[in-house]
Amino acid sequence: MARYRFPIVAGSGLLLAIVPAGNATALDGKAVFAEKCASCHTAAGPAPTTFQGVLRRKAPDLHYAGSKFKREWLVRWTQNPTPIRSSGTMFLNHVVTEDGKDRIDSRTVLSCPSRLSSQEAETVGDYLMSLKDPNMRIGVVDRNRKFSTSVALRLFTKQYPCMGCHTVKIRDKETGGVSGPPLTDAGERLNPDWVYARIENPQYWDPKTWMPRIELSHEKRETLTLFVVAPK
Repeated sequence: MARYRFPIVAGSGLLLAIVPAGNATALDGKAVFAEKCASCHTAAGPAPTTFQGVLRRKAPDLHYAGSKFKREWLVRWTQNPTPIRSSGTMFLNHVVTEDGKDRIDSRTVLSCPSRLSSQEAETVGDYLMSLKDPNMRIGVVDRNRKFSTSVALRLFTKQYPCMGCHTVKIRDKETGGVSGPPLTDAGERLNPDWVYARIENPQYWDPKTWMPRIELSHEKRETLTLFVVAPK
């Protein structure tokens, strides 16, 4: 393991303190996050437990980012941030009514203003990946399991209300709702174990989420997970 050496003066001699590089990286990443990201994101938790708190949320909570995201995606996205949700973090803050119909005012959905350097992105990525939920089960999804796309589509679009809030790509066409995050490229950014855990108990991660908790067998939950994270 790489180590950094920092001189420490003790009496009349010069000592060398050995500090693990990982610790230094995590501390640097935390400082960069505090300076450039913390004005919108919270890394401390917990998630809002009131509707007013949800409306005030400027950006997604990150206190379990290490359980949710893939590091490679975090590092890439923080260098060139673009909106993930076309309706914003909280869609009700961007709804306008015209001719009796509601729509999202895309002019009010803004990109993240912080664009990190490659070095900053690496250190922030390390810091965010250290923020893990200790209760989330690891390895619950068999990522090599083959699944039926037609069965998964039936579950996602007809048997359960997933499509009402999430956009997916079906036959090269994006379709679905916009109040939740799009899932067309979810496999690039999300950890399958977290997707499984989110489907299993949405309110554990976000007490005021609109996503319903539905009792599913492990097989169905895993099928939905594999469908969500599969390349589209």
